[in-house]
Amino acid sequence: MHTTSTPHDHADSATLDDRLRELANAPVLTVFQRLASSPKGLTEADAADRLRHHGDNRPPAVETTVASRLGVAVRSPFVALLAALGVVFVVLGDARGAVTVAVMVALSIALRFWQHTRSDRAVRALRTQVSTTVTVRRRAEDGQPAMDREVPVEDLVPGDVVVLTAGDVVPADVRIVAATDLAVDQSALSGETLPVAKQPPTSVPPAGRRRRRAAGPSLVESPSLGFAGTAVVAGRGTAVVLATGANTHVGALAKASTGGRPESSFDHGVRSVGWTLIRFMLVMVPIVVVVNGTVTGDWAQATMFATAVAVGLTPEMLPVIVTTNLARGAHQLARRQVIVTRLNAIQDLGAMDVLCVDKTGTLTEDRIVYAHSVDALGQIDGEAADHAYLAVHHQDSPPNRLDEAIADQLADDGAALLADALFTKVDEIGFDHTRRRATVVVRRHPGEHILITKGDPDEILPRCAYARRNGEVVELDRATRRDAADLVRAHADHGMRVLAVATRTGPARPDRYGEKDEANLVLVGFVGFVDPVRASAAEAVRTLTGHGVAVKILTGDNQHVAAQVAEQAGVDVGEVVLGGQLDTLDDTALGALVERTTVFARLTPAHKARVVAALRGRGHAVGFLGDGVNDVPVLRTADVGIAPDTATDAAKQAADLILRESDLSVVARGVVEGRRTLGNTMKYVKITASSNFGNVLTVLAASAFLPFLPMLPIQLMAQNLLYDTAQLALPWDRVDDDYLRRPRRWDASGLARFMLVFGPLSSLVDLTTFAALVWVFDAGTHPALFQTGWFVHGLLSQVLIVLVLRTRTLPWRGAHPTRPVLVAAAAVAVLGSLLPISPLADALRMRPLPAGYLLWLVACLLAYGLAAHWVKTRYARRQQSWL
Repeated sequence: MHTTSTPHDHADSATLDDRLRELANAPVLTVFQRLASSPKGLTEADAADRLRHHGDNRPPAVETTVASRLGVAVRSPFVALLAALGVVFVVLGDARGAVTVAVMVALSIALRFWQHTRSDRAVRALRTQVSTTVTVRRRAEDGQPAMDREVPVEDLVPGDVVVLTAGDVVPADVRIVAATDLAVDQSALSGETLPVAKQPPTSVPPAGRRRRRAAGPSLVESPSLGFAGTAVVAGRGTAVVLATGANTHVGALAKASTGGRPESSFDHGVRSVGWTLIRFMLVMVPIVVVVNGTVTGDWAQATMFATAVAVGLTPEMLPVIVTTNLARGAHQLARRQVIVTRLNAIQDLGAMDVLCVDKTGTLTEDRIVYAHSVDALGQIDGEAADHAYLAVHHQDSPPNRLDEAIADQLADDGAALLADALFTKVDEIGFDHTRRRATVVVRRHPGEHILITKGDPDEILPRCAYARRNGEVVELDRATRRDAADLVRAHADHGMRVLAVATRTGPARPDRYGEKDEANLVLVGFVGFVDPVRASAAEAVRTLTGHGVAVKILTGDNQHVAAQVAEQAGVDVGEVVLGGQLDTLDDTALGALVERTTVFARLTPAHKARVVAALRGRGHAVGFLGDGVNDVPVLRTADVGIAPDTATDAAKQAADLILRESDLSVVARGVVEGRRTLGNTMKYVKITASSNFGNVLTVLAASAFLPFLPMLPIQLMAQNLLYDTAQLALPWDRVDDDYLRRPRRWDASGLARFMLVFGPLSSLVDLTTFAALVWVFDAGTHPALFQTGWFVHGLLSQVLIVLVLRTRTLPWRGAHPTRPVLVAAAAVAVLGSLLPISPLADALRMRPLPAGYLLWLVACLLAYGLAAHWVKTRYARRQQSWL
């Protein structure tokens, strides 16, 4: 077996970034020595050994197991609460009560597990892998010359020598050892739109300087390092692999997406609501035990009844209702091109009141588009674009994004035919990221050469001695030069990128052209480019703002581009804050700043995560939409992380929602769906909790005066099960339009307030029924009659109150109930009314009710509905939200 050393063998305790920085600045021979490799590459045997040691060169994938999905389904405070109550039933020997609770728990867990499995399968389907290869230099064992060959990217190992050309994706973290005009698009890592030059270090700094560089803010700025997942857009290079798979810079960020995430607004809300219900239970249940035990003298029966009351006080079907709501929400979002990877994120989306976006690809189309061509004075003139196209058409160097935009603009008007028919290429001085310009020399007439130089205005203007103005060539004096510089600055202030174009015509010559010939040029003009703002962006921002969601832009681009995009998208710009300014602020000052600022530019990934954390610290529910590897930390910091399906794998693994369309309007629609989901969930939570609280108050009053149980435990459990079955239709209900216009959260204080208002109202109606049963229908001496009468009344009043309280208006106005809600309510009401005369009556210890009681019950329920609507109207006036 061949034994090799690797970077990991030498520096197990060093961080990945430290190793990369160290090897970025080391001499080439030192790099090969550290990797136990050579410029001729590895042998096949060495490569095979290292592949076994390091594993496949694949990005780390988050694969959920059956056990992990089951764990997610089980982890619910309400499941735990019900399970504990089920144990109490077992201890007390009530098998029917224990079985009923067990069925509820099992159904909740099964539904949550099923939906989580569906979401996981949908996400895996998005990550379809395309088989790619990379050119690797491998040396033979027998001393034969090294050969370049294609191998699958998965087989790459540290120490491999790879050849990179335009169009390749950098397959791993590599150190550049040789390069010719090599340019790499690192936008997925850094957010920088334009490619960056890559080359070996020209000199090795002293040790002290290396240490200072290692403390620098951005590893990706190193010109001698290439990173997995970035794209080669120009030139050619040779590099040696430093790290593969999960050990790459991208892999390290992806690992962050698998760790624990902060508690979201949904998690916090569920926990607070759960504790509110538990507090009510801890107070009320002991009182029920004491009162009932004292009156009846049967403490065992009192304890069993109090346990049934505890189950009644808890919305025991809440896990099922929540999961059903979320499952339907996920289905609705899927129809709107949104894949849900974390089910609870749907309700976090409804709670969101701040959405932070990285403008590229979200507000903008993430493409460079030709805008216009102007002369040196800013007059619209196509001559600069024509010369630029002529140079692009005849250059051999791979086109960059600006070149492609020029070619796309002029490709359909016959320019290519004219360029071929009238001009012949003579020479070329290729683009260089140090020079930031390129030159092409063409011939139109015998004996005459035309030199065309295009590039960064800061590089072109100093090389110009003349300018073309109104069709004439004039000297580029100080005033004209200042006007040209102001014109470039004005374009930048409007978020545009500018390409300067200059020419020089001279006699033909046989020798080659060089940089010294790029002088005494004639400034033809400037070509402007934009990254277009999406047509739907402004409408999406208005929709989000109208629904109470503030949109903030967090970008790595410059402040001029960020401000211009924000203005076009309808985002209030105000003061643009740069990333460097954040470094000087403590958390308190930053919190105040993020409240009033909407546009942040020149941000690093750490800056973005800090802004989102500061917003959350100020009580906001924050969403973040991003697509790059650099967005992984902030995607996990936000309450809800959102990524388009064109995002990097690391970003999609970190995201809670994946957009099939990279359009902000999809998010706006998702916000509405999230609030609809939360609204239907809160209907069940608040109405059921208040109704059950009222029942407990009624039980306390009845227990103080009745010598028997007002309702048997099995009857109470049957009533709860019937009622909860009807509420399974609530996920299909409509929600008031005004409810959808503001962010909504799980609100424990609102729940307690709602219970304290509508619970006593329910109890008051129950007590009138008790009075009628005892004093009108003589049920005070007939326990079975009394218990049956309260069973039917309690079930019908609970079903009725849901229809009354589900909307802040009259039930038949506004968001009127859907057919499933009405059918379910009617079916349960009929079934509950027929139970006393059904074959199950004996098992439930019920007896038929007098006809007079049923008529009185209709009148009582009508009065209850009117009273509840009257109280609801006044309650809604005093509260900012309803349900």
